[in-house]
This record gives sequence, structure tokens and C-alpha cells, in this order.
Amino acid sequence: MSHHSRPPVTRREALCRIGNGFGMLAFASMIGKSMAAAGLDQGKPAATLAKGLHHPARAKHVIFLFMNGGLSQVDSFDPKPMLDKFHGQPLPGGTVATERKTGSLMRSPFTFKKYGQSGLDVSELFPHVGGCADDICMIRSMHTDIPNHEPSMLMMNTGHIQVGRPSIGSWLTYGLGTENKNLPGYVVLCPDVPTTVGPPLWNGAFLPAVHQGTFIPSKVERPDQIVGKDFDPKKLVSFIHNKSFTLTEQRRELDLLASLDAMQRGNEPADPQLEGAISSMETAYRMQTEAPEVFDIRKESQATLELYGPGSTARGCLMAVRLVERGVRMVQVYYAKGDPWDAHGDIQQHRKNAKDSDQPFAAVIKDLKSRGLLKDTLVVCGSEFGRTPVVEVGGMAGAQSGRDHNPFGFSMWLAGGGVKGGLTYGATDDFGFKAIEKPVHVHDLHATILYLMGIDHTKLTYPYSGRDFRLTDVSGNVLHDIIA
Repeated sequence: MSHHSRPPVTRREALCRIGNGFGMLAFASMIGKSMAAAGLDQGKPAATLAKGLHHPARAKHVIFLFMNGGLSQVDSFDPKPMLDKFHGQPLPGGTVATERKTGSLMRSPFTFKKYGQSGLDVSELFPHVGGCADDICMIRSMHTDIPNHEPSMLMMNTGHIQVGRPSIGSWLTYGLGTENKNLPGYVVLCPDVPTTVGPPLWNGAFLPAVHQGTFIPSKVERPDQIVGKDFDPKKLVSFIHNKSFTLTEQRRELDLLASLDAMQRGNEPADPQLEGAISSMETAYRMQTEAPEVFDIRKESQATLELYGPGSTARGCLMAVRLVERGVRMVQVYYAKGDPWDAHGDIQQHRKNAKDSDQPFAAVIKDLKSRGLLKDTLVVCGSEFGRTPVVEVGGMAGAQSGRDHNPFGFSMWLAGGGVKGGLTYGATDDFGFKAIEKPVHVHDLHATILYLMGIDHTKLTYPYSGRDFRLTDVSGNVLHDIIA
């Protein structure tokens, strides 16, 4: 006789449950594959924010412009006259302990000039960004933990050096939801996938599956164009159109899935994976009408297309603005797959990368401002780490004028979304190697981004594996001095 309070399960009921279990397992697998193919992101705000924001928000959206590979701060936004003075001499304090063998100090081959009323120093690589100096808050004292691409990319995107944590975009949609249920809440744009690390940079990890990022390829047909004759916005999102069923037939399918879900639940609690999968399929259904329009940059004026210039970065930046205009919570724009800013052999390779990026980065600020969106959109721009002020002499054949990875001090800039424009925050040492004044860790940057979005980073948590997790782990301080 059973000692449990629940009545015993009959053989008939057991067989029924087992049969349903196998059926629902296959059903969940089918939906999971569909969701993985679409990579869609849709959801309601987290329970922690269901009753409102933790404090008034300064921003509603985030655009993260990512120069993956490692932009050199001393060649872009952190000029160091001492590098000119002591060029060719050893760095005081001994050999730099980064990743590869390094040599003497190396001056920047690029000239700097002051921009705007703030007098922000910017190198010749970024004249268009320099023209937006009074809208920009330049942080010159960033630092991170490890001088390798993979852990540093993960840290900048997920707040942790190992795979398995939710990305910042996933945390934002988990906490805030999205403003447009016809589009994903979190979109990632890159000409090709994978970048270094790849999809773990924008996944939802242990958060509900609906919060993972949606990857969209933004590659142009020709580098001298932003939109060409072959451009077809309907082809950007894989599997967005179902050639076998009309929208009406798809609607009937989704209604049937919802009914089956309700029947399967019965008196049992809802299955978050199943609910998330069905929600993602609902988003995919609605995207069929809105996604082609939002990605169709041919609808922009010629003046707007010229504002951004040609190339994949320009296309990604323009799409990012169009997406936030339609309510998408966060958009990331990666330069390209791999580590394209990784100038080990010759820092001059920054010239091409900067030429591709400078004009569209500035166009994001100008375009958001003209659309009345800059005050509600936080623009973040930077790399996973910086580069050394000394020349690299080992690890790459023929390396004579390149720089190694530098996690100890680098620059990032922010604009719009409640930050002070025309401000320079923090500083590195005389040679641009280590952050020494108002150092800013990646956790601090993340805490500040969440704060500007109305979220207390210590309170947006998710229970998993026996403890509450958050984007900033157990660290992070809000940079109140940069907030307007």
C-alpha cells in the first residue's frame, strides 16, 4: 500500500503519461530545432521588474558597436606624447607581461588633433567620430582580466570569461522585454558568423530561451556599396518565409500548438522551454511581415545612405538605427568574423578598419539625433581590450610595427542615452599601458549600462545551479560621474 498522499497511478494512466511524454519530447525537440534555426528573441519582463523599473531610465535601447580584435588606444583616442619622446627605448618598469614577446616603446604613426568645444583628442583614423566629440563620453581607463580574445570577448559580452553565461542583450530583454512583439528584442549584426567565440557571445545561457540574440548577416555584395542591385531584405533572415504554408495556415498551426500545450500542461506547471519555443515561433510568424521592411535600407533617402557611406559596417549601423527606431531593445554591430582589429604584425592595418568604421559610427550618432532617438538610445563603442604601447617582436613572422594585446588599459566611448557628452573620464599612465586614474572594469561598464536602462544591476538576478546569478557577477560599480 502506498504511503504517499497522492493516489496510486493506474497502469492505464502510467502508459498514457509515458506515451505523452515521448510525444511531447519529440514535439519539444522539433520546436527547439526550429527556434535554434531562427534564433529568435521575444519575451515579457522578468518578475523582478514586473512592477516597474528600479529607478527612472535614461535610455530605452542600446546599440553596441564592436571593433572585435582589439583597437589600439594609443593610436585612436588616447594620445601619449611620451611615446614620441621615448620611442625605441624600453618601457620603464621592465618587460610587459601580456601574451607575446614585446620590445621597446613605439610611437603612434598617426597624428592627433583636438575636436569640438570639449577639445577631445582623436587620431587621424577617426575624423568623423572626432566631429561628434561633444556628444561623446570617452572612457580612457577601461581594463579587463585576461589578454586573450576568447575570454575577453566573453567578459565584454557576458560578464564572465567562460562560456555559459547570458549576454548583456539577453539580460536586458529578460529584465525589460521588448517594445515591438513583431521583432526580436535582441539582434546581432555581422557580415559573417562565427566571430571569435561565435554564438555564445549572444546566447541566453540559462535564462529562458526566448532571450537569446538573433543573428542577422549584414554582408554587402560589394565593399564600395551599402546597398546593391542584388540586395534582398527577405533573404537576410533564414527560414523567415514558409513556402509551404500561407500566413492563415501558419496561424492555424500556431493555434493548434497552443491548444496542445494547454492540454499537455493540465494541472502541471508550465514548461518554460516549451512556452519559450512557442513564443519564438509566434515572433517568427509576425516577423514575416515586419522584418523585410525594417531591413530594407533601400527605403532610406540617398542623403541618409551617403551619411553612412559604403561597406558592411555601414549597412550594419544603418540597420541598427532602423531596428531601435522600431522598438528593438539592443543591437550589436560586429566589424567582421575573426579578429579583424588584431594588429600584431603592423598597426597600419588599423587604417582600413577605421576607414570602414569611422563614418558609419559617426552616422549612428547623427542619424539617431536627427530622428529624435539619441536621448533614448545608448551608443557604446569599443573592443574586448586594447593594445600595448610597445612593439611586438615575437609570435608573428615579420612583425616589426605591430602591438600585442593589452587588457590593462584601453579606451571605449559612449554617446546618448543619458551620458555626458564632451567628457573624458579616467586615464592611463604616461605610455598608455595601464589604467591609473578612475579605472573602469567591464563589470562597472555593465552596471552603468543597466543603470541607464533603469535597472539596479544587483537586483536583476536569475536563480540557477543553486545560486542567484547576475550580469556583473559579484562586482560592478555604476559610473555616476559620466551620467548627465
